[in-house]
Amino acid sequence: MNLDWIKSEEDSLIYIGDTLCSWCYGFAPELDAFVKNHPELTLRMVQGGLRPNGTDKVHQMEEFLKSHWIEIEKRTGQPFSLDMFENEDFVLDTEPASRAVVVCRMMAPEKELDFFKAVQTAFYVKNRNINKIDTFLEVAEEYGLDKQTFAELFESEEAKYTTKTDFQLSAEMGIKGFPSVVVKLKHQFYMIANGYRELKDLEEVYHNVQQEVFN
Repeated sequence: MNLDWIKSEEDSLIYIGDTLCSWCYGFAPELDAFVKNHPELTLRMVQGGLRPNGTDKVHQMEEFLKSHWIEIEKRTGQPFSLDMFENEDFVLDTEPASRAVVVCRMMAPEKELDFFKAVQTAFYVKNRNINKIDTFLEVAEEYGLDKQTFAELFESEEAKYTTKTDFQLSAEMGIKGFPSVVVKLKHQFYMIANGYRELKDLEEVYHNVQQEVFN
């Protein structure tokens, strides 16, 4: 993972999230709008690692997850399907999905956010198994990424190491929850969201940061 941007001159919008974080899924429209509003910021994504190498089965967490998803759907309008709870063998391990996003970054970094959201949709709406590479290959094909190259990179030590580096960077940044948004202005880092925030709240906090930095 190339981390030169951390020490570079660029002003950045750093999004720390996890494809299988339900609040990150709910946050997607707010993030999209904020990114669109601020082309002056270079988008950088860090995979947070919600449940890497998890072993819990989804159906065993049904009551807990359903209550959260219903709440998120009501608040954000993002649709959820609950069919996955019928699969008693489905394990909630977020490392493969995080690694798939990292592979997209390696192949076509400009598509990373869209790929991230497509994996979310595959999980939350289409109930696709995010423990199987076939799910990610379908998304890769949708975004014009060569499936054979994607598959080779997905199994590579480089992709696995880079994914772990993302998780480590998230921890070193002091991130305690997802989604989180940090802006880097003039080499300084400012957290503008730690958890779900609506666009108006993001804009207000970012405006206050700009006032502090540039005035």
